[in-house]
Amino acid sequence: MDALPDDHFRELTYLYTGDVSEVHRPDRGFSSDYAAVIHTANGRFFVKAMFNKPGGRLDSLIRERDINPFVQPVSPRLQWSVNGEGWVVLGFEAIDGRSASFDLDTPDLPRIVDTLNRLAEIDVPAVAQDWVETRWDRFATSTEEAELFRGEALLHTDINPSNIMLGAERTWLVDWSWPTRGAGFIDPALLVVQLIAAGHRSPEAESWAARCRAWEAADPKAIDAFAKATWRMYRRQALDSQDRWLREMEDAAQSWAEHRISRARRSA
Repeated sequence: MDALPDDHFRELTYLYTGDVSEVHRPDRGFSSDYAAVIHTANGRFFVKAMFNKPGGRLDSLIRERDINPFVQPVSPRLQWSVNGEGWVVLGFEAIDGRSASFDLDTPDLPRIVDTLNRLAEIDVPAVAQDWVETRWDRFATSTEEAELFRGEALLHTDINPSNIMLGAERTWLVDWSWPTRGAGFIDPALLVVQLIAAGHRSPEAESWAARCRAWEAADPKAIDAFAKATWRMYRRQALDSQDRWLREMEDAAQSWAEHRISRARRSA
């Protein structure tokens, strides 16, 4: 059994947890400073925490806290949160499920698409109105192209197998570290890149995105621009990293962008 990180953490959370009997750190990595499933006198929780230091990492945890009441149809429920001098801690319901598979023979894709469609039905709450999606702007070729990424959809923006959990009867989107307001096709587009990285060909990956209502309603030119911006983004990130997964994502994004460029030429 792993331990809680320190006595301050234990004191902050004790009101909500009572005595802790088991602590299990997940195998996969998280961007938070601490993450674990804890078994306590008051139940089982998944806790995420950041050191209470101003900056982007803490801001992402605050966003996850603030958006949670509005994404209950697709997200585990936040049961409690606490701010202390050293830590900010979120305590979520601990769900029973497994990470989604994006492999070629996966049976999970219909449930994944359904979850993205359920997310698309959620209106952008007031708390997120100012969270305009701009992260791809620097990789667009013009201000006009970047404007194609704007919209009125609530976005998760980190669609990957680890962030989609499948239970016996429910599917959840987890890790809402950076929700934004933008063009509705962006989350399905992120699914496309992930599927290509998992071995799907671009047309096959897009065939799954096409089952998302937001994709159907999108301007193909906006998707073209986003595909190329995503390729530029991963290419830039891979230059500064030795992480193999980033190079794999760069390759996937390049394959998709080249497919979109070829498609646009044929349609011209």
